[in-house]
Amino acid sequence: MEKELKYVDLVDQPIAMHPKKFALWLFLVTIVMIFAALTSAYIVRQSEGNWLEYDLPTIFWYTSGIVIVSSICLQYAYSAAKKDNLAGLRIGLGLAVLFGIAFLVGQWYSWVALVDENVFFVGNPSGSFLYVFTGLHAVHLISGVIFLIIVLISTFRYKVHSKSMNTLEMATTFWHFLAALWLYLFMFLLLNH
Repeated sequence: MEKELKYVDLVDQPIAMHPKKFALWLFLVTIVMIFAALTSAYIVRQSEGNWLEYDLPTIFWYTSGIVIVSSICLQYAYSAAKKDNLAGLRIGLGLAVLFGIAFLVGQWYSWVALVDENVFFVGNPSGSFLYVFTGLHAVHLISGVIFLIIVLISTFRYKVHSKSMNTLEMATTFWHFLAALWLYLFMFLLLNH
């Protein structure tokens, strides 16, 4: 007596991701790898000695709060878009952009505070690492602000709404990632400084 084998298709819909979202996730993985390498290098170099001790700029606490508030504003914009609340979408996006710019200004002032403490990019590796961490994060944040501005302009052209969320989802993912990355860097520096 032979048993008949049956193929049962349990998946109704194939697992798929928009190509641009996939590219974004690959980019995020790349950024994680870069900062993982940098923080590892920081720990290794710190253990070798000749490490300048200085206080982290107080403004880092404020910029951390600013980046959290900007993420909250962007999440509000995302929720508003899902409900076709275009006014809420624009307000949330606009505030996220403003807080993103405020974060960048705060980072500039953190560099001013470092210079006032005689911590420079060249010289001791301790200062160099801090400038690289904050500078590289700022470059990514500038690209995030530009991305948010592009999405904000799209809202005025009625290209972002509950039926067209792809660009906003990508911007939200990228922005939340940048916020989490900054919080990771700040906590890393607090714990390893």
